[in-house]
Amino acid sequence: MSPLVQVAIVAAAAGLPTLTVLVSLLINNQRLTDLSRQMDQRFAEHREMFRSELYRVEQVMDARLKHLEAHFAR
Repeated sequence: MSPLVQVAIVAAAAGLPTLTVLVSLLINNQRLTDLSRQMDQRFAEHREMFRSELYRVEQVMDARLKHLEAHFAR
């Protein structure tokens, strides 16, 4: 076997695990990015729901306060 072929085999053998690790890192990075987007979306949905519920509670409390004020103003 010629030295050039041996160098090529060694280079391929050394490069394949490195390439495999790099590809797996890219895949994991993409999965983490997708997970982060999903979590951001869920937090945004919950934040919006919480705001709407707080607004509803505020309206109910405001109505009750007006009722009490009207009752004690008599």
